[in-house]
Amino acid sequence: MAPDTVSLRYFLVLAQELNFTRAAARIGIAQPALSARMRRLEAELGTALLVRNTRSVVLTTAGAALAESAPPALAALDRAWDTARSAAAGELGTLRIGYSLSTGAETAPALVDRLIRGNSGLEVGAVPMATPEISPAVADGRIDAGITRGEQPGRGVRRYLLRRARVGVQLAQHHPLAEHPEIEIADAAAYPLRLPDRAANPVIHDQLSALFRDTRPHPRFHTPAVSFDMSQRDLRDGVTLAPASEAAATVQPAGLTWRPLRGAPSLTIHLVLPREQSPLHRRIRAVAKTLAHELHWLPD
Repeated sequence: MAPDTVSLRYFLVLAQELNFTRAAARIGIAQPALSARMRRLEAELGTALLVRNTRSVVLTTAGAALAESAPPALAALDRAWDTARSAAAGELGTLRIGYSLSTGAETAPALVDRLIRGNSGLEVGAVPMATPEISPAVADGRIDAGITRGEQPGRGVRRYLLRRARVGVQLAQHHPLAEHPEIEIADAAAYPLRLPDRAANPVIHDQLSALFRDTRPHPRFHTPAVSFDMSQRDLRDGVTLAPASEAAATVQPAGLTWRPLRGAPSLTIHLVLPREQSPLHRRIRAVAKTLAHELHWLPD
């Protein structure tokens, strides 16, 4: 059997000091205990490492060879222990995150940046996905984690509240309602309301449309022909308003602004993880929780 690493480390101190008294004091053990360790080490190796007398300690040929070769071997072993500890702490590996497009402007990048910055051994890949596909992809292992708007349905996953965001509307900067710091729901409902196709996110689509359920006359909902239409000409021209969360409107296109709807409930963003979680999943959750606190994503 190979000798224990503690005795080997003690030997290296002794090889530097060439004095049992000084080496024992440097290590922090009694001199007889150090002598016993060295005798046991020599017995395990089957060879003498030291020549002792009352005044000095001299390394044998085997002792000198061990003193030269042991440090890099111990350093490699230390790296192996560190690697194992990092893996156990969820700080090592490859992480695949799927996120809904509406979380891609701010929420997903902030979490990915924090994961990478705090874990040099972690490789993170993030891809936009259709919201209804994220929870099933987490459940079957195609991705390790997901970020979605709303509490999306899904079996085999756990959802953790990551962020609450006020609900408002995107509108043209020249729109008459843009003059108000807050907009009444009934006032917004007087204009055509631009909602994405329900297939893109049924949960949020239904939650946004429900805001205007009790307004009279009934609001007119407009769905663009292309989901996530980047031109947004109808908004820029002031023809429509687009219900949206504060988080989704963080990066405003030129000519548009965002105003909160008075009395509207908040929308939520969730971190989605598998029901059975590895150290890496627990690491993601811990980092997300810290980030949400630091950036005030959740009310106290």
